[in-house]
Amino acid sequence: MFGLGGGETLIVIFLVVLLIFGPSQLPKLAKAIGNASKEFKKAQREVSDELNREPESKPVEKKDTETKPPAS
Repeated sequence: MFGLGGGETLIVIFLVVLLIFGPSQLPKLAKAIGNASKEFKKAQREVSDELNREPESKPVEKKDTETKPPAS
């Protein structure tokens, strides 16, 4: 019906944000969104690195599995 593409949608969103917050708050809002995005990407990278990391090889302790006769 309206036929808004990607660019037009972003312009409409920008205008609504401008009306709600005003021009004096836009730099603070943009900085907050940038910081949140940076933190999200950092956390995403840490999780990805943790999942892709090779498991550390730990020495396996041998348990004494031999059966010893009971002391009589």
